[in-house]
Amino acid sequence: MGITNQLKNQHLLWRTGFGPMPQYFSFIRQQSQKTLFKTILKASSGSPEYLDVADNMFKGLMMGIGEVGRMQKKDLSEEEKKQFRKQSQQDIKSLNLSWLNQMVYSESQLREKMALFWHGHFASRNLNIFYQQLLLDIIRRNALGNFSDLLFAVSKSAAMINFLNNNQNRKDHPNENFAREVMELFTMGRGHYSEQDVKEAARAFTGWGADIRGEFVFRKGLHDDGVKTIFGKTGRFDGDDVLNILLDQKQTSEFITRKIYRYFVNDIVDESHVTWLSERFYHSGYNIKELMEDIFTADCFFEERNIGCRIKSPVELIVGIRRILPMDIENPEVQLLLQRLLGQLLFYPPNVAGWPGGMNWIDSSSLMLRLRIPQIIFAADEFQMNPKADDDQMMGMQDSAEPIRRIKGLGRVNEGQMIRAEIHWDPWQKNFETISSADLSSSIAALLLQSRSGISEKTMESYANSSNREEYIRSMTIQWMSTPEYQLC
Repeated sequence: MGITNQLKNQHLLWRTGFGPMPQYFSFIRQQSQKTLFKTILKASSGSPEYLDVADNMFKGLMMGIGEVGRMQKKDLSEEEKKQFRKQSQQDIKSLNLSWLNQMVYSESQLREKMALFWHGHFASRNLNIFYQQLLLDIIRRNALGNFSDLLFAVSKSAAMINFLNNNQNRKDHPNENFAREVMELFTMGRGHYSEQDVKEAARAFTGWGADIRGEFVFRKGLHDDGVKTIFGKTGRFDGDDVLNILLDQKQTSEFITRKIYRYFVNDIVDESHVTWLSERFYHSGYNIKELMEDIFTADCFFEERNIGCRIKSPVELIVGIRRILPMDIENPEVQLLLQRLLGQLLFYPPNVAGWPGGMNWIDSSSLMLRLRIPQIIFAADEFQMNPKADDDQMMGMQDSAEPIRRIKGLGRVNEGQMIRAEIHWDPWQKNFETISSADLSSSIAALLLQSRSGISEKTMESYANSSNREEYIRSMTIQWMSTPEYQLC
């Protein structure tokens, strides 16, 4: 497959977002990559709308607790706790689908793609819809801003403080969870700090907490204000001081840059390029937008080795299909089941390290489902798979007394599932109005695939509906989307 201007621009649209929409192809055919990136960057320059899906009943319960408890958690009855969990779980599913729609329809593709990256980097599992909404808003607002601002805001979020047990971190009884993960996963990476650094940092974070409404609270009476030594620096440090010390370390810039490079460029890291990018990122004061501009405007980003080399994450795959083939989904909740079956359920990362990505997205069962999704949508076909029992990942959504098929909101998953969707074909088919019949198959493949297919066109055409030109385009589109190469971007 030759590296055409169009292929480079499709590559840019897949890496800065979730792939092109059908009406984009005529626009990107002649655009330079730098011009296109400026357009992409401008589209993501505004502030995102706050995604608020919390039910009014839930809001009323939360506000009532806040007023009665005055920033402290009131003792809830068992019935209130059950009601609280049930409504919050349902609202988190709604938040999942609302954000998914933002990824599909928003012009701010780079912001939403960066937010998905940070969602995995700052992984947090929490069944409180308020906390999840607030954390998502922090991530989306700061996705292209300053990493320092993002780190501070996430570290003081109720979702992260509760997930990493820092509400239980107090002087004389320090809890090391938060301090350890801030170093290992959020800033420097494993092996670049000592156990003593963790112990001393945990003391500095004592007193950091969050109230029931998700607001950060510093409880001075629980803070250890004694002298601490962290990374060779000594003082009466608090949590803010620790974060600043971590940001002072060039290792933090290198760790973040390498992780971003692997996510947006290639799992096989060009160490010299990462070193250059990391230095610039550090000296820019951790300006995320400038780092991404350095990545996406570099000539090497468009080299053949970096095109079509990444396995799409489940979310990228689902959103990408919905963008290239605009559709109305009658039962949108089925997307939750697809996410879980494919291994990436938004707001339920497998652990604090997030989703590992890469080859981990693929196993024998998930690959078969991935390949079938376009056909399932097109033909309203049924699919049947049993997700693995994993109450840790489902965060209490799975009752141990119930079989998997009864997980509320995800359907009876041992029975056939169907995606009831109406595809709007006109925008896609317009791209082929001037294409000769002989060139249709190759033209369709060129817009859908980022790498050369190992399946011959002759083989593909044997499965096509040749009753008329319209049906041929539709059937060949589904066939090419069902190839292993469509799993790559």
